Amino acid sequence: MARTVFGQFRKIAIVSSIVLFAGCYFAPYFANRAAGGGTDAAEGEQHDVPYSANDSFLLTQDVLRGEGVLFEVKPDDKLVTLWKDGDSGPGVLGSLVGVHPEYRYEIEVVPQGDRSSRIIVNVRAEDISDEDLHRYKASARLNLFGKIDELAAKFPPSGGTPKEGGVNYALLPNEDLKGLARRATGNEDNWRQIAQDNGLKSPTDAANLPSVWIRNELLNEPKKEAPTGN
Repeated sequence: MARTVFGQFRKIAIVSSIVLFAGCYFAPYFANRAAGGGTDAAEGEQHDVPYSANDSFLLTQDVLRGEGVLFEVKPDDKLVTLWKDGDSGPGVLGSLVGVHPEYRYEIEVVPQGDRSSRIIVNVRAEDISDEDLHRYKASARLNLFGKIDELAAKFPPSGGTPKEGGVNYALLPNEDLKGLARRATGNEDNWRQIAQDNGLKSPTDAANLPSVWIRNELLNEPKKEAPTGN
């Protein structure tokens, strides 16, 4: 009888120890969850491109397909990728309370002009710490923006930079729109019209563009001659 009582006591002690240990282990998790941290978080980034919103949206989809990323297309040039597991699993104890590290991308393309747009990408994470969130950004994990630029350079969008009624120029190293206007049209002041035609606002906005379109009217414009003093 004494052995039976002792055996029952030992089982109770073991169970109590496990419960106590689990409580100590998950107390920080529940406290963090109550404070709104470590469960749901989002971080955004953006990239401007010299293409219409529709072309930029199609480019983004092509890159995601090439990377094997599944997504759902939403209205108004938006898309959401499917949830994907995080790099680190929840572990045995984490699984007991429903911890499931995962992330997805929420992407929107916003028009910035007739021939320019902004790609906005938010990474949304569940049960991933704020300190690790930057590792899941689309630019870091997929090089999304870089690959969009590479794809556009190889296969220029049909509705982006015009192909008729003008010429596409690639900027020289350290050249801005003023320098391009001077080189291509002979008149530096034409940079304003070139910027307007390409959906740009300042002489330096074209630094990362694969090409800049210049209308024929500017190319055919007589070049300014230096004053002779006569």
